[in-house]
Amino acid sequence: MQIPIRLLDIEGEGFHVMIQGKINGMEANFLIDTGASRSVFDPNVITKFIDNPAFEKKEGITAGVGGNDLESSTFIINSLALGDIEIKDYEAVALDLENIHENYRKLGLPSIDGIIGGDILVKLKATLNYRLRKIRFTTPRSKVKDSK
Repeated sequence: MQIPIRLLDIEGEGFHVMIQGKINGMEANFLIDTGASRSVFDPNVITKFIDNPAFEKKEGITAGVGGNDLESSTFIINSLALGDIEIKDYEAVALDLENIHENYRKLGLPSIDGIIGGDILVKLKATLNYRLRKIRFTTPRSKVKDSK
């Protein structure tokens, strides 16, 4: 199964990869981050998709590329869909992404609703094809239950 990707030009310095999917049946924009170990969602943005998410503080520290120690929480997304693939009861990480939102606003780029990282990309056996501008998922099942 393939999904079109959109390459977002970051001031001529590089590109970010965006795809569309759904959170709890509602359209959402996701960045693809092959260097992120987990998929993350901004706690302020996720409230567009989930009424009163039950955030549980995550033990330990989340490290970002910027070297900052970041506090994070987890919560459950009932349905996370990428094309025909649906992940049910996905244990997501909540992390403040305001710096990304602010930079996207300044650059006139579309807003993002989450960042898809290595946990989902590996589970769904993702392959990015920049020439065709598509991401391919080769999971054999149309519905994937999150394995916490």
